[in-house]
Amino acid sequence: MKKEEVEALQPLREKIRPEPIDRLARPFKTFLEREASAGILLLAATAIALVWANSGFAESYEKFWHAPLAIRLGSHELEFSLQHWINDFLMAVFFFVVGLEIKREILAGELSSIRKATLPVAAAIGGMIIPAAIYFGMNLSGGGSRGWGIPMATDIAFALGVLALFGSRVPLALKVFLTALAIVDDIGAVLVIAFFYTSELNTMQLFIGALFFVGLIGCNVAGIRSALVYGAISILGLWLAFYYSGIHPSIAGVVAALAIPARRRLRPKDFLLISRPLIDRYEDAFDDDRIVRYQDFMTSRQLSSIRAVEAAFEFVQTPLERLERGLHPWVIFGIMPIFALANAGVHLNIESSEMFLSSVTWGVALGLLIGKQVGIFAFSYIACRLGWAVLPYRTTFLQLYGVSCLGGIGFTMSLFIAGLAFPAGTAHYDFLANAKVGILIGSILSGLLGAAAILVAPKADEEGTAEAPPSLAA
Repeated sequence: MKKEEVEALQPLREKIRPEPIDRLARPFKTFLEREASAGILLLAATAIALVWANSGFAESYEKFWHAPLAIRLGSHELEFSLQHWINDFLMAVFFFVVGLEIKREILAGELSSIRKATLPVAAAIGGMIIPAAIYFGMNLSGGGSRGWGIPMATDIAFALGVLALFGSRVPLALKVFLTALAIVDDIGAVLVIAFFYTSELNTMQLFIGALFFVGLIGCNVAGIRSALVYGAISILGLWLAFYYSGIHPSIAGVVAALAIPARRRLRPKDFLLISRPLIDRYEDAFDDDRIVRYQDFMTSRQLSSIRAVEAAFEFVQTPLERLERGLHPWVIFGIMPIFALANAGVHLNIESSEMFLSSVTWGVALGLLIGKQVGIFAFSYIACRLGWAVLPYRTTFLQLYGVSCLGGIGFTMSLFIAGLAFPAGTAHYDFLANAKVGILIGSILSGLLGAAAILVAPKADEEGTAEAPPSLAA
């Protein structure tokens, strides 16, 4: 939860009547409200997976995540392993939220104009090209060359989590920059997955998927705002069509997000004009001559006022905002830790040096550790020096370098792409464990180096730009 949301809710929390469950839930609520919590939870899930996969219960780790799980409807059946469901279905929900964030940033955020978008776009391009080049240079031949897309990714939850640990030492504009950078990076990852990690295409299924997407667009044009309608079409139609088409079904999440309405039906000023009299009407109801026996029950006049405010509140929001806000906690505190738990459990064979000497391992590790920081910082520096972009408000180049290092925390997205590059049941599967080790090494070292750079970086005085701070928070 964002800091401003926590502050806005504080007066409400001070006034509501406490319940016994609140005392038990308070520590959990406090944890979930902290910006660094998502990264901490991901780190904990990774640690559990690694301990589990390298303990005496290692066999149970494989059996549990590869246990079959089927959904049957009449004569139709869809059966995958538990890990497969997580990677194909739950990650489609993850990519759906990514798609919502992309659309919001393009329409009204840090990617809504060329001037705003230049720096994060330049940084993201550098942060994709250089890591891929480093990896490919170390794996020119053999099946390992398929993994060039692994070090291109940035894990926004982890990176922002590390950044949040420094509190006010980090300017808000720098967090906004990292968020915008990660979103452009996600766009690149989606394109890489769609064009380079796709099996043979079934054009008929792809055509069917296109028809469902047209149906989603039609719902948007018709003014349908129900999440259930979009969810049913996306899951029962688009996701299944993409799965059978050969394109990874997670891409269906991004495609579906592009069709979600981003228009208000009620202007903010009109919302104020409507809701204020309704609140006054609610207040006037206290003077009603009728006696309310139980204070927990409202009069019909109060109830109708509250319902009207609720309706106005729904229309002043866009479905995109409502879905993003509703799904975001489930993704960062549920789907991503579950994904890490199911995929980060690589067996570390300490007795064998092969895993730690593999060109795949070090191609990924150096791509994340060296490629990301060099690519992001160099392209950002060049863009600023050429006058194409400016540093984020009150930010120094040393702070920007620290964030460039944090961009090397690939983790969730890198693990996901690794699974696509070296899928089970193929001759390339043997490289997957090496890639995972490289992801862990590169991500951990990138996080430590980025944190150290930010820790020693002085706050900006005159080095930052003189522009006004951004209006949109990360």
